[in-house]
Amino acid sequence: MRPQLLLACIAWLATSTLAVFEDDAFNVDYHHQLVGLPQQHTSFFHPVRPGSGAVLYTLSDKLVLGAISPKDGSVLWRQLLKAKSNTTNGFLRAGEGQDIVVSAVDGQVAGWSTSNGRMAWSHDIGEYSVRDLEILELRDGKETDGGKDAVVLFGDKHPIVRRLDGNTGQVKWEFVDSSGDLPYQISASATTIYLVSLHTTILNGLKIKCASLNPVTGHKDDQYTLSSDSDLSSAESIIFVGANSASPIIAWTDKSYSVLKINIIGNKNVASFNINPHGAESVERVVLHAPHHINSVSHFLVHYQTAKHHWAEVYHIDLRSHTVSKAYDLPRLAGKGTFSTSTSDANVYFTRITEDEVIVVSSASHGVLGRWPIARHENSGTFERPSHVHAVSEVAAKSGTLTSVRSAVLSSTGDWQLILNGESQWRRLEALAGTTTAAWAELHEEAALAHELELEGHSNVLAAYTHRVRRHLQDLQKLPEWLQNLPKRLLGSFGGSRTAVKQDALEHDSFGFHKLVIVATEHGRLIALDAGSSGKVVWNIQAFNLAPGTKWQDAELHITEGLLTVQDPVSGETASFETLTGKRALHSATLGSRSAASTKISYDLAGEELRGVFADRSNASPVWDFKPSEGERIQAVTARPTEDPVASIGKVLGDRRVLYKYLNPNLVLVTTVSDSARSLSVYLLDSVSGSVLYSTTHSDVDVTRTISSTVSENWLAYSFTLDSSSVSTSQGHELVVAELFESAIPNDRGPLEASSNYSSMQPSHAAGDGAKPYVVAQSYHIPEEISRMAVTQTRQGITSRQLLVVLAESNSIVGIPRVFIDPRRPIGRDPTATEAAEGLIRYSPVIEFDPKWYLTHKREVIGIKKIITSPALLESTSLVFAYGLDVFGTRISPSFSFDVLGKDFNKLQMLATVAALGIGTFVVAPLVRRKHINARWQL
Repeated sequence: MRPQLLLACIAWLATSTLAVFEDDAFNVDYHHQLVGLPQQHTSFFHPVRPGSGAVLYTLSDKLVLGAISPKDGSVLWRQLLKAKSNTTNGFLRAGEGQDIVVSAVDGQVAGWSTSNGRMAWSHDIGEYSVRDLEILELRDGKETDGGKDAVVLFGDKHPIVRRLDGNTGQVKWEFVDSSGDLPYQISASATTIYLVSLHTTILNGLKIKCASLNPVTGHKDDQYTLSSDSDLSSAESIIFVGANSASPIIAWTDKSYSVLKINIIGNKNVASFNINPHGAESVERVVLHAPHHINSVSHFLVHYQTAKHHWAEVYHIDLRSHTVSKAYDLPRLAGKGTFSTSTSDANVYFTRITEDEVIVVSSASHGVLGRWPIARHENSGTFERPSHVHAVSEVAAKSGTLTSVRSAVLSSTGDWQLILNGESQWRRLEALAGTTTAAWAELHEEAALAHELELEGHSNVLAAYTHRVRRHLQDLQKLPEWLQNLPKRLLGSFGGSRTAVKQDALEHDSFGFHKLVIVATEHGRLIALDAGSSGKVVWNIQAFNLAPGTKWQDAELHITEGLLTVQDPVSGETASFETLTGKRALHSATLGSRSAASTKISYDLAGEELRGVFADRSNASPVWDFKPSEGERIQAVTARPTEDPVASIGKVLGDRRVLYKYLNPNLVLVTTVSDSARSLSVYLLDSVSGSVLYSTTHSDVDVTRTISSTVSENWLAYSFTLDSSSVSTSQGHELVVAELFESAIPNDRGPLEASSNYSSMQPSHAAGDGAKPYVVAQSYHIPEEISRMAVTQTRQGITSRQLLVVLAESNSIVGIPRVFIDPRRPIGRDPTATEAAEGLIRYSPVIEFDPKWYLTHKREVIGIKKIITSPALLESTSLVFAYGLDVFGTRISPSFSFDVLGKDFNKLQMLATVAALGIGTFVVAPLVRRKHINARWQL
């Protein structure tokens, strides 16, 4: 029995040990896997394979090709496509019955597997950009079930058309138009490929030219020109060029949207239709929706939108007479709406989505086949009524009877949602993919309490006491709510979960995990996320209305006392919003100047010079300027965070002596590169005086790759890539860490120790060279290139810091412990006893990223541009938020959670133990007392 009992005890201990190290992965972190705002012409439902269910495919404005599950909105797979230019436009097509989707971005055309997103083939057209992409449903005049060929249009002054093999991407034929016209679009019918180009007239008008190409040989069979120069002054007036259909068309309007003109490609006849605005409102937008299948009926819809109303007209094409006629009208409704086209067999359906309902009609007649009211979901954080921007739909019909319709709809709030028969199935906030700036915001109640305590601290004793009594009386009003939530807190505490209490639609907790992250997007929106509730959206507002094509790139978020203040990028005026609710405040706070800490000197980059000026003086001459050496250009400027608490002014050595840290709140790290010398120079400046505190240069650097840097406390870090073209070096990635001390000698404060006064403006007046710190630097070889850097922050700065790095190649975020990049690690030997007492380990030139360092675990976070950190109320914990294309957040404890009980702590067992001790004491106490009394009587 004893061996069995021993084995049972070992198994119990092993279980307990595993519980101690239980991983918090996917519990304390969150990830918004985004693709960007979908585009209507590159979004569609398509089956993964013939006969299977349809999946939603899109190529977004961020050039992310993704497959979205219609069931729950999850990303099945995605690919970030690279562009040589800054274009956000691309093409995505899929042939009927094939398991490959074809994309085109810039000069790259590629085929992708619909099931897993793997590249099937690729074709590079060189220096040109793709102007259009279409899939041929017929191969050499016959239907095919294999990889269908793609037709690509590109070129500049000479339109070029190529037919690519659908299985390999190889060129079958190429047609070059030497007319000098501007390539516009291509289209295809069952028998012909049409090349549409634009010819500029003497009066700067545009004529539309159509050339017919043989799909088998690529030879030009015919060409004609449409008389459109009186209507077309720019290509924007062309609203539609039909893709693959039984009878493709070209449609355009004049500037005033008074006449709609339609041409059936293949003949010169142009049909004109007057546009009736139905009142004094002018038409602002005209969109044409047509099927993209060669076996569908030749019907199409024209959508008209004014400022307050919208309506549509349905047209039919007679294939025998090649004429266009209006079939019926869809009524004029208030508000903004959107239309989409669906095809089932040869039948065409139009889905109309308004603010209140979903309506489906057949293209053959105006009878409503289905009508569903849109269920509204309460969203207290949105103060606008969102409108629908565009949609793609898929209908389900049996024996000609409509059974259901599902639509992927993009709203003006940046939400992409799937609506099935009027019910929202899922919602993706793709507006977050355009985040340009983010900032942490304390909850308003906490900020207000800090403000109240500050007022009491600066008042006299009587005023402070009166103020505190009044504040406590106000707090008593929340006592009933606190008592009501007390049982939930106790039950949650005993059950091992930390139940948060909802107050004012936001969860508050005692550990400071529920902070707000307010982000600004390039489309002028402000969005607040709750960092403690898996990044849940608290509110989403349109802060500023931007002109089409403009982006809000340089947003500065200033948060003080529960107010967020931003500057209008158009007018330059400031606006304030309540951080807790997003409501526009009646009064505005003053924007703070970007100045160095404890001074009134600000710095900014002017060309290739960094200049410092007095922040409180207008048109002041520069106090200092920094210009790099000849041939160098400034690559980045990184400042020490304004909120960077330091717990100790020195580093205690193993023999109890102290190395005093060089603590300067005005540190600015400037990195410069020389293209000709292939070198990287690093300069550490004092932003008050402009003096150079430290500098170094690295040669054989690949200056075309990313160089990232950061500054924290008394140390800095930067990374770069070595140039493999040099004979003496091989390509690799380097991480350099430097630490600053006041002196190289322990217990010595350096030249400033004997100084009674010190000037930040004129540090050279101090005794000795007081502005120069003693620097210890070391470099490490790392396995991947670092694209971004940041450092963890805690409330008091007691917890050891971690260097947070973004690895763009593996799409991950790694937290490197400070001990592994300590530049004082002994080289070529093991640490001594005193060095080991400090936590120093032997220097190794290579740092391998430990799998436990990956904050993102197995997730892939794409396009991260920046990481921001913030302290929690617990000293052990730092909050992390990363944004770019994806959004990722977590909380980490670099020195472990030393100030909070773990999830495995058994509170019931502790209470039972205390209760047992109390009962035992109550029972034993009389016995002990009687024993003492008896002992005295026996004496």
